[in-house]
Amino acid sequence: MQYSIRRVHCECMGTGLHIESLRGPHVGPLSFAVARGECIAVMGASGAGKTQLLRLVADLDPGEGRASLDGVPRDAIPAPAWRHKVMFVPAVSGWWAATVAEHFDEAVRDDALSLCTAMRLPAGIMARDLTGLSTGERQRLALVRAIVRKPGVLLLDEPTSGLDAETAEAVEACLGELRASHGVAMVWVTHDASQAARVAGKVYRIIGGALVPA
Repeated sequence: MQYSIRRVHCECMGTGLHIESLRGPHVGPLSFAVARGECIAVMGASGAGKTQLLRLVADLDPGEGRASLDGVPRDAIPAPAWRHKVMFVPAVSGWWAATVAEHFDEAVRDDALSLCTAMRLPAGIMARDLTGLSTGERQRLALVRAIVRKPGVLLLDEPTSGLDAETAEAVEACLGELRASHGVAMVWVTHDASQAARVAGKVYRIIGGALVPA
């Protein structure tokens, strides 16, 4: 699946995201690395700590441990800048305006429309009110909103959970192209073992707070 999002300039293309001894209330210590253009999948039972792991990496929840992106420590980057570079996309995203279009600057509108088409969103969705959208439409728009901000890492919390198989495949293809052509690293939480095998080079499970190769 091809789409026409402008090529992202990936600074320091190579080293990617490194996590060392990351610990929260219910998970850790966890250590792992995700290279530029790589995807790792994280699985586990409900309540095992998958979402907490993503939030700890994004520095949204208090925790211990070290993180770096392209060799630059997280502590050396202001928190809002880190969260822009290492972006968490929750299973249910927040919206602050009435219409879809209000969530996208004019400068990224063309890229957003291309991604909407690739993710099988209906024509004219930018003009629609948020209240009339389905869960799956909001889910895909949250991905579009994240991608056009050009992060170096996407932390994806079950990004296709509300989608039928055909639409989920289209989203997987878009995210795969983003990794291949723009070098975005991804940590992808899923309950679907077949999806994990399709999208990720490495698959882990959180068991007893530890990250274990699947």
